[in-house]
Amino acid sequence: MITIEPDILGVNNGDITLDAGCGDGRHSWEVYNKTHSLVVAFDIDTVCVKKNKYMLDSLKEQRKIKGDYHVLLANVTKLPFKAGSFHKIICSEVLEHIPEDKIAVGELIRVLRKEGAIGISVPHFVAESVCWKLSKAYYGFPGGHIRKYKTRQLLDLVDTAGLSVYTVRYKHALHSFYWMLRCVFGVKKEKAKIPALYNRLLEWDLRTNHKGFRWLEGLLNHLCPKSVAIYARKKECVPSE
Repeated sequence: MITIEPDILGVNNGDITLDAGCGDGRHSWEVYNKTHSLVVAFDIDTVCVKKNKYMLDSLKEQRKIKGDYHVLLANVTKLPFKAGSFHKIICSEVLEHIPEDKIAVGELIRVLRKEGAIGISVPHFVAESVCWKLSKAYYGFPGGHIRKYKTRQLLDLVDTAGLSVYTVRYKHALHSFYWMLRCVFGVKKEKAKIPALYNRLLEWDLRTNHKGFRWLEGLLNHLCPKSVAIYARKKECVPSE
C-alpha cells in the first residue's frame, strides 16, 4: 500500500531518496523498482529494519531492483546525515508516533537538498478519531499513535518549518474501514473472522487494482480517507509569483 507516490514526489533516475521511518519497507521497494536510484531507508525498530533488508536482498538476488540501497537503524529526531544529503524524502505514517514532531520535521528539512522535495503522510483526522473512540488499545501505548492531525495542523506544521506544499492527496479510504473493524473486534486480534475476511478483500484489490474498487475508493477518499499525504519543497526554492 503506497501512500507517498514517487511520481508525484518526482523521484528521478540518479536521485538519492531517504525513506524515513521505513517500517517494513513498502516505499523503499516502490522506489527501487521504478528508478535507477539510491535509497537510504531507516527505522528506529530493529525488526522493521531487518525485514526491509531481507526483502530488498531477496529482490536484488532476483534482479528485480533497478537501484541500490542502504538500510540502517536511526532516529528521525537526530539523523546521522549531513545537511542537504537527499534529493527526495519520504516520511509516511511516522509523525503521529513521535512526541517531538517539530524536531523531526526540522531534521528532515535539514537533510533535504535545496531543490529537493519531500512527501509526508499521517492518518487522517476523521478516521483516526473514529478508531480512538472505538478502542483505547489503538493509541497511547509506546510506539503507537500518540496524536491526531487535522489537515490544517499538518500544513501549519510544515509551513512554520519552512516548506511550501504543492500537492495534497487523500488516500486509502477502504483501509479506514479495516482498522475500524480491528478496533471493534480487537486491535491485537488480526485473525478475528470479520476483519480477516475484509483484509483478504483488500489484499485481492492490491493484487488486481480493480477499476471498480479504484472508483469506489476515490469517492470515499473525499469522506473518510485513511491518510492525508502532502508534497512540499523548501520555500526558498519556490518561484515567487
